[in-house]
Amino acid sequence: MENWINKLERKIGKYAIPNLMYYIIILYAFGFALNLFAGDFYYQYLSLDAYAILHGQVWRILTFLIQPPATNLLFVVFTLYLYYMIGRELEYAWGTFRFNLYFFTGVLLHVIAALLTYAMTGVSLQMGTGYLNLSLFFAYAALYPNQQFYLFAVLPVKVKYLAWIDAAYFAYAILQAFLPAYGGGIYGLYYKANAVAAFVSILNFLFFFFSMRTMRRFRPKEIHRKHMYHKAVKEGKKNIAGADGARHRCTVCGRTDLEHPELQFRYCSKCKGNHEYCQDHLFTHEHIK
Repeated sequence: MENWINKLERKIGKYAIPNLMYYIIILYAFGFALNLFAGDFYYQYLSLDAYAILHGQVWRILTFLIQPPATNLLFVVFTLYLYYMIGRELEYAWGTFRFNLYFFTGVLLHVIAALLTYAMTGVSLQMGTGYLNLSLFFAYAALYPNQQFYLFAVLPVKVKYLAWIDAAYFAYAILQAFLPAYGGGIYGLYYKANAVAAFVSILNFLFFFFSMRTMRRFRPKEIHRKHMYHKAVKEGKKNIAGADGARHRCTVCGRTDLEHPELQFRYCSKCKGNHEYCQDHLFTHEHIK
């Protein structure tokens, strides 16, 4: 799977959108403003409506993305900042192409789910962006489980615990589709559509979690390698700073954190020795044996 992603990146990676989450946040802000001044316009002309898509309104495949994650002004400002930070960190960790692939795969799965739901039920039930955003949070929690968020700006909580709460929310959303109390009439169809949206979002996360090499950083072998490296640094066996004072240098292109502070650098666990690569070459370099 990883090789397939590498080949895809070499072919179409140049079309990936840098800083993608910045543009998504702009769309959310526009959607919030639209909701304030013309609340029905989104649902009439822009939402993910399978019936409308099949009858020519194909722009809905993308325009449904402007639905904001909240309707309260204070909460939406906080939420937009949070998702911008999450998207930025994921792009730094995975690289621009892989983050684009993760996000747009989630979008595509939502569109397919909406069309399949309509085909099976004959009712066009609209799906929003809520679960799409939560799948970004899951990916962030998988990469940085011990990162702390401050709830209400006071209470420190590690991301991994919040992720478990989100997992319970996903599970309940899917379970609702099978509960007798939620199974009747048009509301039953709504809960089934909601369950499908939750399912495809978690499916997208699991697909990337088990296929992308960046997740291997949590394996015991990788943790041990990092521990030994830091131990060597503390004992003075390795000077991580170069002659020019750079702390990070890509083995392939030679770029450093001094010349390009916007780049992220990572060590490759498959290369013999401690070889560091920038985000553009972490997944495409030839391993040193």
